[in-house]
Amino acid sequence: MSSSIRVVTESFLNVTITSNVNAFASEKRFSKDLTIAAFKMKLELVTGASAATMNLTVFDKDNKLVCILDNNDALLGSYPIDSGMRIHVEDKHLHAGEFEDISKVEKFEISEEDYAKRADSIRAFKERNRLGRFNEEEQKKKEEEKQKKEEEEREKAKSMKIGDRCEVHVPGQPNRRGTVRYVGSTHFKPGIWVGVQYDEPHGKNDGG
Repeated sequence: MSSSIRVVTESFLNVTITSNVNAFASEKRFSKDLTIAAFKMKLELVTGASAATMNLTVFDKDNKLVCILDNNDALLGSYPIDSGMRIHVEDKHLHAGEFEDISKVEKFEISEEDYAKRADSIRAFKERNRLGRFNEEEQKKKEEEKQKKEEEEREKAKSMKIGDRCEVHVPGQPNRRGTVRYVGSTHFKPGIWVGVQYDEPHGKNDGG
């Protein structure tokens, strides 16, 4: 009886891709039956380097040189590459961070008047469907709720006066007792505010 031994290897490689073009690494999966030329085309999308000018070097898990992918007609699987290795893409025509500096990206600008005329904008969509500020009923309801809340705050404030004793309830914190020191509006935020001096120092104003 005769027997034969077959060596079966994986059809795909899971490798880490680095390059001199950007600072980040990418973990990718590639088929071993890709030619190096086709492999370079795929690496264009990963790194931004040009397939025509890139050089590929393979390193093992200990960062030791394994081989150089220098034959565009050879298959990726014909090289001694295993999953877990790193393939470094070098393109001398590009420099580090070239595709990461957004300050060099030309920005599209449009005037408020021209934007209002466009029919394919988010604003036009909201206007057609009466969403957000283009829904008069919804905006009116929100304004009424705001006025009602402000009126309730004013009524509560009328029942307070400077010197009154009070207890402050803040979610997640123990109740604190103190003395009312201010009731009224402020320059930093709308609404009625009540300033309380705690019996014990707390906060950034020694009890305020």
